[in-house]
Amino acid sequence: MLYQLSRSPVIVLITIFAIHSPNLEPSIMTSTRKLKIFNDPIYGFIAIPNVLIFNLIEHPYFQRLRRISQMGLSSLVYPGAHHSRFHHAIGSMHLMTKAIETLRFKGVVISEDEEKALLAAILLHDIGHGPFSHTLEHSIIENCSHEALSLFIMESLNKTFDGALSLAIQMFKGEYHRAFCHELLNGQFDMDRADYLKRDSFFTGVSEGNINSDRLILMLNVVDDHLVIEENGIFPLEKFLTARRLMYWQVYLHKTSLAAEQLLTLALKRAKELSLVHFDLKVSGPLAYFLDRQIDQNNFDQEAIDAFVQLDDYDIMYAIKMWQYTDDLILANLCQMIVQRRLPKVEIKKSPISTVLLRERLTAFQESSHLSEKEAVYFVFKGEISNQAYNTNDKLRILMKNGKVTSFQKASDQFSTVIMNEPTVRYFMCYPKGLV
Repeated sequence: MLYQLSRSPVIVLITIFAIHSPNLEPSIMTSTRKLKIFNDPIYGFIAIPNVLIFNLIEHPYFQRLRRISQMGLSSLVYPGAHHSRFHHAIGSMHLMTKAIETLRFKGVVISEDEEKALLAAILLHDIGHGPFSHTLEHSIIENCSHEALSLFIMESLNKTFDGALSLAIQMFKGEYHRAFCHELLNGQFDMDRADYLKRDSFFTGVSEGNINSDRLILMLNVVDDHLVIEENGIFPLEKFLTARRLMYWQVYLHKTSLAAEQLLTLALKRAKELSLVHFDLKVSGPLAYFLDRQIDQNNFDQEAIDAFVQLDDYDIMYAIKMWQYTDDLILANLCQMIVQRRLPKVEIKKSPISTVLLRERLTAFQESSHLSEKEAVYFVFKGEISNQAYNTNDKLRILMKNGKVTSFQKASDQFSTVIMNEPTVRYFMCYPKGLV
């Protein structure tokens, strides 16, 4: 009998069987008594494959991903884009199980330990994402990517789970001798990208990202311990890379999302400047920890991990709502612009923004707002974005029907063009609407 426990997009439905694991800590043992399945809006029923995965999902570090938006502030453009990193991680794990099944069916030997490690690594690949995903990367923690943070957290979890994640970490870092394991986790076509394109397409309603991940996974194989895609998968692979390129321009780098995320980053930057000079700000404990300290990759210790894993979207939105009424004019206005969706005007150009044009906008805003230049740069600024469909430094391998392996560029007519292989750079400038 099915018992529906939740109405959220990913829900626990059924108890499958009971398991006791004497090798885990008492606090972990109590959570290993039931394995369940999820009902996912993209793939349908997703089974939890083993006890380790169940315990990782149950762990508070992973449950936090329910409160981390998959697409930052893109919901300001696409109202349905409220799905979480939790959804994405479960979906990526599901695709990894299908990839492993496909490779085993084709005679690739994958041990039980390797399977567990692959599933654990893909499940935890995004566990280091901060609030609003990429929006605050390199912001509250300086010069530290979410991949580096994921590794720190995985190593912390490995201690909790008595070394059960050692092989997963090795694969995640690309240090395992079987290269295809890392390529399934982080490559031109990996289970991360296979899920997020399809999932983000579904929740935004942008059909260009609706790839056929099942077809591509069925075309996977391994030659000389490297991942290859069989010749029949060339056309689906071309569609996948084209979809990724279009989704970046149409969704991930949409100018309205870009403007909102820039404002959020600037608000956190301003808050940190104020906090370091002991300006009184209403803020949660985990966020205060990072606002009051200079934390980077070199001093991200266990204390920082403990604070980071308590930090989620709610901490940020609570702060943004409270800071609307702070005495600091800059921070208050930035936060009001986010909450009320009074976003700046965005100009995107193919050539770099001229210093003269930026100066004109900055001067005009200073005159109308009576702010100093140091204050005005929070509202008038420029930057650049880039999009690359296919990275030639990380080549996709195609297994031809004659048994030879060739590069994707040679096998594909479409992706032999420069536009698909070279990064496309665009330059943007933001300033308050009504200024011009």
